[in-house]
Amino acid sequence: MAYGVLIVTGGMTHQENYARGFQEDKRCTLIGVTDERDVDERRARLNRKLAEDLKIPYLPDLDQALARGDVNVVSICTEHHRQGRVAIRCAEAGKHIYVDKPLAGNVAEARRLEAIVKQKELKSQMFTHTQMPQGQRVRRIYQSAALGDLRAIHQDLQFAKGYPGNFSIDRRKEDPEPKMFLLPDAKRELFNIGVYSLAMARWLTGRKNFLTLRAVTGNYFFETNRKRDFEDFGSMAVTMEGGIVLAISAGRTGWKSHPGGGHFRTKLFGSKASVFIDGMASHGEISSDRQMNWKTPAENPEDPMGFWASTDQRKTGGTEWFFPPGSQSPDQKAFLDRLEKGLDGEVNISDGVRVLEALFAAYRSAATGTVVKIS
Repeated sequence: MAYGVLIVTGGMTHQENYARGFQEDKRCTLIGVTDERDVDERRARLNRKLAEDLKIPYLPDLDQALARGDVNVVSICTEHHRQGRVAIRCAEAGKHIYVDKPLAGNVAEARRLEAIVKQKELKSQMFTHTQMPQGQRVRRIYQSAALGDLRAIHQDLQFAKGYPGNFSIDRRKEDPEPKMFLLPDAKRELFNIGVYSLAMARWLTGRKNFLTLRAVTGNYFFETNRKRDFEDFGSMAVTMEGGIVLAISAGRTGWKSHPGGGHFRTKLFGSKASVFIDGMASHGEISSDRQMNWKTPAENPEDPMGFWASTDQRKTGGTEWFFPPGSQSPDQKAFLDRLEKGLDGEVNISDGVRVLEALFAAYRSAATGTVVKIS
């Protein structure tokens, strides 16, 4: 089956990867890049740039683009504070939804989106790391029954990108209800990175719900995050259905903290055995008295933290995240495979809502210093 895919929001977002993943799949035709009519000049410029790079039209009016009869699927990757309302408009137009993580900038919009998707019987998927080789390996081990009954999961996920600054570490007061999550020079990193671990735990355990959560956030690495009052690191302890305990550390730790993309480490504790999976471990080591060739890239003023692929900030001599040949990510292919069979995505909108509820519970917990029940 052929799918017309509408790309919602352009450059300097993860759409740079998602759009190419869809474009490389022979089942898809990219209809154009679109967005809300009133986006600012910078966003409009970046939208046009991605359209030019992909050699597809730029359609500046989201509502007009959604009215087209040749659009079956939308790939949504806006800034988080407006992603919920944009996704709602796409769902109301009856389009299947592929959406960036986290799902939205507030729980109310996410729940409304969930209701529309269910009412219109749409298929959906939120991007996560579940389809990456590391995620698939974790699931194979879990499904092998070698662990026995799963008792606990621990995951460390840190991104080794960005330039730290000089500042004194002091105790920061967390906002219990944050409204902004992403700016050109900073992200809320528990929100942007902790989402992966929460989604993987729910996916791995067959959608067991999160029950309670205790979180801590802080500023340890980046001066820009401190100035923006965005945490750069956080940890969560979560109880899940079935007595499973989930422990997460998540954040951004700077270029020099890891020779590759950063730590992607998972520990599974079972009644029979435990296992440690290091998704970014080095598999070879060479020693020499020659000068190291492992270097951080020159800082790009458009993207000082190295968030986006288009700014080409790659470390010399390091390894980066691995994607199989022929696709920017296997996640888009997995969504299309299931869409062809009339199935929902493995991590769908409802999963995204449950994860978002946990993330906002984490901010309430970090702000109050208490264990929070997840609604």
